[in-house]
Amino acid sequence: MEGGNSPSLQLQQLPLATAAVSVQPHTDSFSYKENLIGALLAIFGHLVSSIALNLQKYSHIRLAGSKDPRAYFRTKTWWSGFLLLVLGELGVFSSYAFAPLSLIVPLSAVSVVASAIIGIIFIKEKWKPKEFLRRYVLSFVGCGLAVVGTYLLVTFGPNSHEKMTAENITRHLVSWPFLLYMLVEIIVFCLLLYFYKERNANYIVIILLLVALLGSMTVVTVKAVAGMILVSIQGTLQLDSPIFYIMLVCMIATAIYQATFLAQASQLYDSAQISSIGYILSTTAAISAGATFYLDFMGEDVLHICMFALGCLIAFLGVFLITRNRKKPVPFEPYISMDAMPGMQNMHDKGIAVQPDLKASFSYGALENNDSMPEIYTPATLPIVQEQHGPKGVSAPPYRVLEHSKKE
Repeated sequence: MEGGNSPSLQLQQLPLATAAVSVQPHTDSFSYKENLIGALLAIFGHLVSSIALNLQKYSHIRLAGSKDPRAYFRTKTWWSGFLLLVLGELGVFSSYAFAPLSLIVPLSAVSVVASAIIGIIFIKEKWKPKEFLRRYVLSFVGCGLAVVGTYLLVTFGPNSHEKMTAENITRHLVSWPFLLYMLVEIIVFCLLLYFYKERNANYIVIILLLVALLGSMTVVTVKAVAGMILVSIQGTLQLDSPIFYIMLVCMIATAIYQATFLAQASQLYDSAQISSIGYILSTTAAISAGATFYLDFMGEDVLHICMFALGCLIAFLGVFLITRNRKKPVPFEPYISMDAMPGMQNMHDKGIAVQPDLKASFSYGALENNDSMPEIYTPATLPIVQEQHGPKGVSAPPYRVLEHSKKE
């Protein structure tokens, strides 16, 4: 009996084994196809967004240099840029539904490269052919490095794919690695916020670290929302689950606070520094969040992880070189420096008020009340006397100037 049953058992197990072997290559090819779709959508979205922003900037520049009384939002150029910006953001949002989070986030270097090239060609001032290479050599080297880094990111990016169902997202949300990561992130965020608000530590690294920590949660929720929408479109409804609306609210809230801190950083520091440092910090925080929440690098070999890290470093260096070559704006100082006058305090002295002191002072425009200063620094006064009407035919001056003396 055992000898007769063994061949039949082997025959029954053969189709199962072949089926298991045939499914794995199909899954790998499908996952690589999804990676390619997500990467192309992200690259397209960042390219269109950079073109849109430069179009809006061009509309502002053209209005400022003309006598056109229209507002910027009444021009066709600005509205074309706005529509392209919406299209680009939709492309980036859709890319999170196909590819892993750690692959999509570093591809924002494409927007920096596109903005640099468009700015050199269309918006920068006129240049001579001999000076072009000397002035923009760093930008072109940075663009080349960013392109090489992007190629390595797409080629060796993580290949983990999971359907973004409400059950899977809830399971990831309550997992102990993510809870531990969230605890550390909340503690670091509170410490940074304390130093920024209470100790007035307005350093660019502190502000952009706050932006990066908020941005890591933004991209985690964006991928969850985009993935659940894609699964719903494919036939399995996920929009009726409470976790979808929790993720949606967190996405909107973190994006708003992230924009607030970015606006504060733009008021204190140059946009080139914000672009380079912000890209490095935000990408690092987002990759860490994706690896913890979605387990992007689970099952990847060491070679792919090292090549992916090398691609990130090359992209970081490329963005740094691109932004390093930008001209820093010269701040306008509307007050006259008094350094040449002995004994006169100026606006560069710490603790001295810049605006005039109006407390019973007749010295208009001074930095402080200087009525008690020596005569050489005391401003001259012109007492005005009312017009006196003399006899007919004799014209009297409407005013007379009295000599200024110490007695007066």
